[in-house]
Amino acid sequence: MSAESGCGIAIMAKASIPGRAKTRLVPPLTFAEAADFNTAFLKDVVANIAAAAREAPIRGYAAYGPPETVAFFTSTLMSSVGLIEAWHPNFGDCLLTAIEAMFDRGHSAAVVLNSDSPTLPTALLTETARLLACAGDCAVLGPSRDGGYYLLGLKTPYRRLFEDVAWSTEQVAEQTRARAAEIGLPVHVLPEWYDVDDAQSLQLLRSELDGVAIVDPDLQPHTAVHSSALIRRLLDQTDLAMRLEIACTPALQRAAE
Repeated sequence: MSAESGCGIAIMAKASIPGRAKTRLVPPLTFAEAADFNTAFLKDVVANIAAAAREAPIRGYAAYGPPETVAFFTSTLMSSVGLIEAWHPNFGDCLLTAIEAMFDRGHSAAVVLNSDSPTLPTALLTETARLLACAGDCAVLGPSRDGGYYLLGLKTPYRRLFEDVAWSTEQVAEQTRARAAEIGLPVHVLPEWYDVDDAQSLQLLRSELDGVAIVDPDLQPHTAVHSSALIRRLLDQTDLAMRLEIACTPALQRAAE
């Protein structure tokens, strides 16, 4: 597939700088551990896009920031991943910049994807590309459990979809669908998945990778080898298990304060 065709999928990515990446996971993680998870998640999501690209005409990108951290992405991600600088104070502007950049590069559809759902089923990425290849204008929305979305795919870069949205709140997906309704844009809604952005969702990731938890029995989760290896190492070499238990158990959390 040439870069001037098919569906572009851009991961919304931040460099793994301790104290600036995945800080909502601190505690139970340290800032250094949270940065390590950021890197593991990025590698797993990139691998997921690569797996989807073997099944559908997809090209992967990282929409990154801050701008001065480009060296992190060139050294961390596989060379097939294109880079898009998308760093603005408002997250909606970051998303729109990434979307517009993929259309500028000739793609017929553009998707923005979160960087903290390492087990997102590959089938959802290929389904998104398939839906966006069908006739007629539409959006594809993948809602997350916290009220946001893990994925938004478009055939046209509608600015309105990124306006009047309370980013980082449980209203994001609902408000995005409302903006789509305002402009008469049909929305295909994918099955719900989860973001790893707090202690409870990190524990869920651990359970899912251990085969204990099943998020959706109808979907096969992506094998997140980098995240799995990092969790195993931290469980073996640190007190992460105890920290997770304290963070996820209100009674123990109160006793620890």
